[in-house]
Amino acid sequence: MKRHAALQYLSRDHHKALKLARQACFASDSGHVIAIAEAAQMINALFPEWIEGHFRAEEATLLPALATAGGGELVRQVLAQHAELRALNQQLATPDGLTLARFGKLLTEHVRFEEREVFESAQTLLYPESVTT
Repeated sequence: MKRHAALQYLSRDHHKALKLARQACFASDSGHVIAIAEAAQMINALFPEWIEGHFRAEEATLLPALATAGGGELVRQVLAQHAELRALNQQLATPDGLTLARFGKLLTEHVRFEEREVFESAQTLLYPESVTT
């Protein structure tokens, strides 16, 4: 489905997030201490600006509008996932394969949840003119 212009930049970030999640899972699955440490360092380096920036953009604009339009449960799930991803990022300051695996898995689940459920609901509730029948 074509995304409304207000969602396109967020959706583009999701592609990069899936690549990062895949790298995290590969490093974790390898079991190699150096690969795990390098992946954790990469996540820690990218998180403050890119991932946190993405979360804040959603939390400042999309999520309040979606909650007001009746998507409160979706918003609660997104915020819970954001909180868990933030916590996992902090834990990765001390690289650990299990934490890295959980981060990669949750990031993948989070992106899919947003694309399939949150953004679809946002298109319907917030931008009905963009939904074609």
